[in-house]
Amino acid sequence: MATKRKTIITCAVTGAIHTPSMSAHLPVTAQQIADAAIGAYEAGAAIVHLHARNPEDGSPDQTPEAFEPFLRVIKQRAECVVNITTGGAPTMSIAERIRPAETWQPEVASLNMGTMNFGLFPMLARFEDDLKHQWERDYLSNRNIVFRNTFGDIEHILTTLGANGTRFEFECYDTSHLYNLKYFLDAGIVKPPLFIQTVFGLMGGIGAHPEDVAHMKRTADRLFGDQYRWSVLGAGKNQLNIAAISAAMGGHVRVGLEDSLWAGPGKLATSNAQQVAAVRQIIEGLGLEVATPDDAREILELKGPDRVAF
Repeated sequence: MATKRKTIITCAVTGAIHTPSMSAHLPVTAQQIADAAIGAYEAGAAIVHLHARNPEDGSPDQTPEAFEPFLRVIKQRAECVVNITTGGAPTMSIAERIRPAETWQPEVASLNMGTMNFGLFPMLARFEDDLKHQWERDYLSNRNIVFRNTFGDIEHILTTLGANGTRFEFECYDTSHLYNLKYFLDAGIVKPPLFIQTVFGLMGGIGAHPEDVAHMKRTADRLFGDQYRWSVLGAGKNQLNIAAISAAMGGHVRVGLEDSLWAGPGKLATSNAQQVAAVRQIIEGLGLEVATPDDAREILELKGPDRVAF
């Protein structure tokens, strides 16, 4: 009997794109983030991708101390792989962004693979009347965000975190980011298997048309062959459509309130677990099997939860 392909679900539970005034369901406090991550795990997520926030106003907080409370709770209550962001917020410096992953030495850290324009301002018109905090208005109205990820920045993160055995979710927002990653592979700075998260539908990156997805997959296949594991992230309304394409093509998927606040047209998702359950239904409807955390550790060749620093 043929063995079923196993599909890894990553859940990004809060992020730094959406602001708390946009949805009452967006996790903000350490307890809310821990509960969201554990709920996503229980719904079928093998990996949880984590950011921290200031509990008072929901602004992004990239101090290691902000991560500690929920990291320890998640480790105690769930078996999922923990992925700590090095993206933080696009307005932060590299020195700020690397600190949590450098301190806590997770199994996986995210890594953006190129400098890019980052346009959040289209969301302002939709949510402007609902914004409760001035920082939200200032953040969303900024048309001059350049998300810095130079070759030097990327190499610094790779070598610093790689020394602790952390592997990476390589976030690629366009084909140039795949070529940047190929440089680091050829230079021997990264080792396969590469976990490549192709990102679709964020302003400043590639679009979310099925042809965009196919183009990124073809390019990655040509550059990396069997040396990579492919996953997708669809922003906003594109989340489940893009996930379905990936699953049907043999890839892995990422969902979560970092990437989309929605459960359907005009309908806010009430939890991260709701989005995980929705994508799990797609995966299993295709006759595929959802990967467990241990499956994900094997597929991605991770160091294991006993070698983290939390």
